[in-house]
Parts: sequence; C-alpha cells; structure tokens
Amino acid sequence: EVAAMAMTEAVVRLLPGVAGNQASLEEESFETGLLEHDQYTLPREWEGRPTPEVLLSGDHKRIQEWRFNSAKSLTIDRRPDLY
Repeated sequence: EVAAMAMTEAVVRLLPGVAGNQASLEEESFETGLLEHDQYTLPREWEGRPTPEVLLSGDHKRIQEWRFNSAKSLTIDRRPDLY
C-alpha cells in the first residue's frame, strides 16, 4: 500500500489544480538537472555563516541568478556526474 500511495502522489501532484502553487512544481530540484541551491532562514547568521546579502535584497532576478549559481556549484562539487 505504501508503494502504491507514493506512486499515486507522484503522478496526481502533476495534474493541473492539484498543487496549491503550480510554480512550486517547476522549481523542484530534479527539474533542472541540478541539486537544489543552499537554503537560508532566520537568524541571518548561523554557526558563523551569514545569509548572502543578495537573498535579503528583494531583487528577484539577482536572487534567481544566485540560486542557479549555488545549485550549479553544489552539483559540480557533490554530484559531478549530473553536470
């Protein structure tokens, strides 16, 4: 039953109107062939790692570019076979 549920969820979520935000399906890590970019949240600094200023800027184009470059770098570093 668990396997059938997993398969059903994997297929049904792609139907129009099922996902609350269709754009979220387009931004899944496996859609681009790259690993997902680094994730940041509050606080603005964690274990000495500050959140990049571009992510705090509100500039959506620059944020998208940063996310792509981060994903590309992580993929090359951790899964070069995918790049």
